[in-house]
Amino acid sequence: MRPVISVVGKSKSGKTTLVCKLIRELKSRGYKVSTVKHDVHGFDIDKPGKDTWKHGEAGASTVVISSPTKMAMIQQLEQEKTLDEILEKIEDADIILTEGYKREDKPKIEVVKTDRSTKPVCNPSELVAIASNDKNFEFEKTPVYHWDDARGLAKLIEKEFLSNT
Repeated sequence: MRPVISVVGKSKSGKTTLVCKLIRELKSRGYKVSTVKHDVHGFDIDKPGKDTWKHGEAGASTVVISSPTKMAMIQQLEQEKTLDEILEKIEDADIILTEGYKREDKPKIEVVKTDRSTKPVCNPSELVAIASNDKNFEFEKTPVYHWDDARGLAKLIEKEFLSNT
């Protein structure tokens, strides 16, 4: 089974920045990386007036746009899909990083920005590591990395989750 690691933390803590650094670092090591971003507020990637938007406005429950280099699917939902349901749709990845999903049962790296929080939101048993702006931050026996240390975090991920791929 391919590994799934969730990058979690409070709003504006630097989760997206860390995910992007991890993507680049893992790709440089030869891994195919996919991501899933959780947005509790809802989102819209379609632009009013565009053909795909018109298809949805006309009542299509699923709209797919495809080109030689990209594909996107916009599906209307009656209820939110679970992370595992979403993961089933992802093909051709060595590892999947999620941003958010702090309540899911996946291993987590928590970003702790000490001016926003003094304590992680996750239990130590859920955490693979903490990425913090404070080099002296400690939390139980969880390894702490500087939030700019994507190389160190990728090495940990590789050792713990990718050594058998």
